[in-house]
Amino acid sequence: MRVTSVFRAASHGRTPLIKFIGKRSPPKSVDHTPHAHPASPSESLPDSFANYRSKAQQHGPLAGGGGSKTTPSAPISSLTYGAVGGRAGRELGPVQPKQGEYFDRNELPMRFRRTPFTEAEMEAIQTGGASLYG
Repeated sequence: MRVTSVFRAASHGRTPLIKFIGKRSPPKSVDHTPHAHPASPSESLPDSFANYRSKAQQHGPLAGGGGSKTTPSAPISSLTYGAVGGRAGRELGPVQPKQGEYFDRNELPMRFRRTPFTEAEMEAIQTGGASLYG
């Protein structure tokens, strides 16, 4: 069987459907100097990454504790990692659902709970549906 040679012979006469106009040539000069993004709120770049990071926010200040910086010798405050990651679970208080909230589907009223599988459904799942046609 010589499938590869047959395909190679068939593709030899193939012409692409896309037609490119003109010769492919890269631009003569490209400006690689850094510049601010066109959608940036400021038209200037930050002085340094550390300066940018001290002012940047992502779901709150990046420098934990309201913008205070920590040195390698200083202890890391509990606010550095946010409200959850910096403290033990027991410090966060009791975990009880509010009125009308449920943690598990089995706590819901019966009409909203999962219905158990029947024997026929379990057999269909285990056989990949083949038992439905046999």
